[in-house]
Amino acid sequence: MIGLGTIINVAAIVAGGLIGLAFSRAISARYQETLMQAIGVCVIFVGISGAVQEMMTVTSGGLKSGGTMMMVISYAVGSLLGEWIDLEHRIEQFGKWLKEKTGNAGEKRFMDGFVTASLTVSIGAMAVVGAIQDGISGDYSTLALKAVLDMVIICVMSASLGKGCVFAAIPVGVLQGTVTLLARAVQPVMTEAALSNLSLTGSILIFCVGVNLLWERKLKVANMLPSIVIAVLCAFAGV
Repeated sequence: MIGLGTIINVAAIVAGGLIGLAFSRAISARYQETLMQAIGVCVIFVGISGAVQEMMTVTSGGLKSGGTMMMVISYAVGSLLGEWIDLEHRIEQFGKWLKEKTGNAGEKRFMDGFVTASLTVSIGAMAVVGAIQDGISGDYSTLALKAVLDMVIICVMSASLGKGCVFAAIPVGVLQGTVTLLARAVQPVMTEAALSNLSLTGSILIFCVGVNLLWERKLKVANMLPSIVIAVLCAFAGV
């Protein structure tokens, strides 16, 4: 069944979020704050490991780095484009609308939870590759693996950031579902070089999410999202 991978992923996020919320009632605010800091550190290192994996290659002479020019161009152009569109504000507006419509107007950390969790589980090559595989051959194994990882991440996040994390299932469902439906059109674009660029820029975005978890959202990560598209275009430009 085409699309089953995204359905599994969405269900896993909701399940992880509900488990985390149940767990949060048993721990005090002090422990929740410590837990959030621990998540931030873990997310930072997930981002670093993904970026290093794409930037560093082993040669006979040792380690060789690459992708620096592509990274600079992608983030410079992508961030300007994102700032012009003001994606951060638009995502926050959707979060506010969601907060009211779901009866969570009194939830103080709903917005932080929704935005942070959404960015953490929606960004990355795994989501794109898995959705393409699901759309073309019905192979949902990659998204099933992502679902397990996302469930753990959202479970821990919701224990400290609250109900908003559960609703990260919405952008994941929309983004991965769209790629699955357009899989045959997207597949030729996702060359090995394009996926490598996407993975590198996505990992850096994940690192930025971790920084915001530790230091109260200093970076406008949502406004940097177009960098991923620019990174894919750079692959075809030979950058």
